[in-house]
Amino acid sequence: MSEQQTPVVEQAAAPQSPSTPPKKEKTPATHEQKQKKRKLIRRIIALVVALAIIITSAVLLKKFVFNDKEELGEVMTMPVTLGSIQSMVEGTGNARAKNSATVTPDAGYKVLELFVKEGDTVEEGQLLYNLDDSAAQEAVSTAQNNVRKAQETVDDYNTELSKLYDNVADLTIKAPHDGKLIDINADIKNGKDMSVGDAVATVVNDTKLRLHLYYSWAYEGQISVGQTAQITLPASMTSVTGTVEQVNYVKRVVSEGGVTFEVVFVLNNPGTLTEGMTASAALTTSDGTPIYPYESGKLEYFETTKLTVKVAGPVQSVNLMNYADVTNGQVLVQLGDKDASASIASKQNSLREAQKSVDDAVKALEEAQKKLENYHATAPISGRVLSCNLVSGEDVASGQAIQIADTSTMIVDINIDERNVGYVSNGMMVNLQDQMGNFYMGIIEQIALTAKAENGVASFPATVVVDNPEGMLMTGTYIQYSFVASQSDNCLVVPIQAVMNVTLPQTAMPGSEMGEDGMEPGIDDGGMVDGDMGVAEPAVDAPAAGGPRAQSLGMVVMSGGSFAVDGGSMGGSFGGKSDTATVCFVQGEPDERAIEADPSWNMPEGFFAVVVTTGLSDETNVEITSGLNEGDMVFTGYMTNSANTYG
Repeated sequence: MSEQQTPVVEQAAAPQSPSTPPKKEKTPATHEQKQKKRKLIRRIIALVVALAIIITSAVLLKKFVFNDKEELGEVMTMPVTLGSIQSMVEGTGNARAKNSATVTPDAGYKVLELFVKEGDTVEEGQLLYNLDDSAAQEAVSTAQNNVRKAQETVDDYNTELSKLYDNVADLTIKAPHDGKLIDINADIKNGKDMSVGDAVATVVNDTKLRLHLYYSWAYEGQISVGQTAQITLPASMTSVTGTVEQVNYVKRVVSEGGVTFEVVFVLNNPGTLTEGMTASAALTTSDGTPIYPYESGKLEYFETTKLTVKVAGPVQSVNLMNYADVTNGQVLVQLGDKDASASIASKQNSLREAQKSVDDAVKALEEAQKKLENYHATAPISGRVLSCNLVSGEDVASGQAIQIADTSTMIVDINIDERNVGYVSNGMMVNLQDQMGNFYMGIIEQIALTAKAENGVASFPATVVVDNPEGMLMTGTYIQYSFVASQSDNCLVVPIQAVMNVTLPQTAMPGSEMGEDGMEPGIDDGGMVDGDMGVAEPAVDAPAAGGPRAQSLGMVVMSGGSFAVDGGSMGGSFGGKSDTATVCFVQGEPDERAIEADPSWNMPEGFFAVVVTTGLSDETNVEITSGLNEGDMVFTGYMTNSANTYG
């Protein structure tokens, strides 16, 4: 603003002649004259202030309203076009072998033979070295003996425990087969203590009977198993049909000097036969010739079992009666447990301790065998020896080892920014380049589900698999990577400089204190009140409620999202808040997309502001997902010889 000089009123001096008589003394000013002088000074000051306000307003009006855009340079535009755009992810990672192994021998043992060196290629199972293993061999032998002894103890406890279980089972005395009871022990009563070996009863199966007879060797080969015979019973003068069960070619010499063999017959008991009855059996040869035994025999029960007490204990229940029929498994006597349960519990504890000793011994044996194997270590994988600091003939020092890596497949560890991880998935192709300028192609194999944060930035670790058949990619190499995280085709794109984030004109906050006319209290919409001088001067017009800044903006789209603005009128510039939006300046007459532009945006003449939604972006272009149409001419900057607002 140019400097203004305040006018100064000076009183002109009257010319004096040489002969001018002496001046008369001034008469003191009256009160009325002093009052007029003060009013004159106040008016001069008011005029000066008003003149300063007018000049300042003119300068601001010229700068913000009537500014000549040509001073900024020639306006540059670009059309909105259809195209493609990609979002690239770039960074630096570290390469390592996908499969690697380290063989570390125990320190303090001499290297007898060393078969590999750094840089050698080895196959899985190939011998790497031999160490002095005499101590290891002794440790393995000792461990094997400890396992054997511990297992023998376990076996002994299992045998004893099995017997105890059998004893518990023997407390219940059951019928071993179908039949009837005979010779029961009448002394067995409830509550009586029974000792081992005490008789209980005899169970006989009399549904069938067995007969043993002897025949002359002259009939050898003429009697066979299953052959039918007639069993005669002299006491009852009856006969029943039986069959040959066994033919035993023993040689029994009878008193007359003849030699006989045994034939055993089985016959069903019609219910009238019993053991001890005399019986004989008649057979016939194939031609019908009768065959008779040397002498008669005695009938026997088909099965006979004598039951005795096997485990001592008191009688808890008894079910015994002479000649009573019983079935296989039927409980006859139940004895109580005196000390079997306690013995079982004790043996079980001993068995558990013994089994633990076996487990410990086996573990020690495995460790000893593993150490022994390490004295004659083989390559755990096929690959290349990355390092080997063992020396043949010298003792192994702590930390010495052989490192092997399969470098045919490499892994590159990368980190993906949280803003891009949503676009990345397994199987994506990745371009790689090492520091020597060699190019590789990798595939994203795995992306971590949890981010790691460093310096306020979150990123997700990921691994890239790279085929490396020639071995050019070395372990530990730093790799530059890049890949397309996302891509949009056939989309609207504009130059990146055409998109601007701006501050929207201030709007009244809900609840602001406004007067009835939409202005804040104390603000006169007609002008500025000068309380001191009593002079009302025009004020710079402020936008009234419902004016241009009070237009309904509806949905205003911000960069990366959107927010809704109340559809009603917005307040004036007083007491409001500022919001931001992403906009482009479109050349032409404003249409329904136009929003009010703030002077501070420095929008060129002949353009109107449009709120846009952006998508992907690269170094030069931005995807526009809404707000613009293909063919729109958008403002990109001013062509000047020096830098300005738009660079």
